[in-house]
Amino acid sequence: MTSGFFTTQHPLIVFEDNSVGRLKKKIWEANEREIDNILKEYDIPSPPEVGKAGSYIQTTPRAIAIEKRRKNDIVFVPIGCTENHGLHANSGLDTFMVTQILEGIRRYTAKKGHEVNLALPPLNYGGHPYHHVGMPGTIIMPKEVVEETLIYVMLGLWNDGYRKIILINNHGHLWMLESAVQEFCKRFQLPGIFMVIDWHRAVREFFFPVDREDSLETHFVHADESETSVAQLLFPDMIDMKYVQDAEGESFLPDGHFDKSVDPFHRPMAWSQGEGHMAIERAATPEGVVGHPSKANPKKAKRPIAAILSYLTLLHDHIREAFPPGVLPPVEKVTLRDPKELEPFLKEPFSPGWKSVYELPIIGPFTKL
Repeated sequence: MTSGFFTTQHPLIVFEDNSVGRLKKKIWEANEREIDNILKEYDIPSPPEVGKAGSYIQTTPRAIAIEKRRKNDIVFVPIGCTENHGLHANSGLDTFMVTQILEGIRRYTAKKGHEVNLALPPLNYGGHPYHHVGMPGTIIMPKEVVEETLIYVMLGLWNDGYRKIILINNHGHLWMLESAVQEFCKRFQLPGIFMVIDWHRAVREFFFPVDREDSLETHFVHADESETSVAQLLFPDMIDMKYVQDAEGESFLPDGHFDKSVDPFHRPMAWSQGEGHMAIERAATPEGVVGHPSKANPKKAKRPIAAILSYLTLLHDHIREAFPPGVLPPVEKVTLRDPKELEPFLKEPFSPGWKSVYELPIIGPFTKL
């Protein structure tokens, strides 16, 4: 250990000496049986719950949903897409990855007596980077559609009492989601907890190939060993490996400028910070794959999934401890609004004196008319 950090045998993998870093270190050092026990606590793997009664706000009788919200007003919102992931995989892979992870969190918190809320995915299609243009099976929404959809989903959830809104992303359109969160706050200036988490980056250390039996062998890119391994663990019936193909992209510049999908190398630019320096997907990898899905094995996905389940639970618990149900950050410290004026809007929906945010006076220069 160096000052403030825990080092590992790999020079690029270190963990901070804080609650997040110590949690990651524990997962990093866990043996395979301990990893299996973590997954078991979350009932991973389990069948998808998108259509299961009681799993999502929209599949729960309203009276029961209100009872749940009063015990826990945090809501996780899964964000995926529709995208070509090769002949062996389903085009909804990103959506099912993130919903399956969050369903595990829901099951775990339910056992603890404070079940977290899940909202159905608002983006089943999603935005995409330019180099995905023209790929059959990939459906691209304009960034304005992505951003405005999320802004008004957040507003509707806030109006219904879910005022700690955590967007969990599983696709390469992070900059649009970040923009939506910032614009929501500028436009409406409402107190709450608003975050977007790119879950792969949140536990990027666990996608790094290392000398360990259950480790991935290649770096995370797209529809590759990493994504296919996760899919095989979480929803194996949607994957058919008899159709698997490997493929590599084509770059026109020497390696080292742009990082991989989860930024493992700390390079000058993230993959999303440029175009034109590489061939588009349709020209270079019409297979819909960048990497080696043929190397996939569900065993390789267990540690990364255990890591994200554990981290999101820690984040959930930290938010809930800092702001118990019904408690929000102080209006005067997180907005420019008059706390007295905002008071009716902060009440529980339909409680005496409550006002809907759709009656909220506009404020500031960023309000979209």
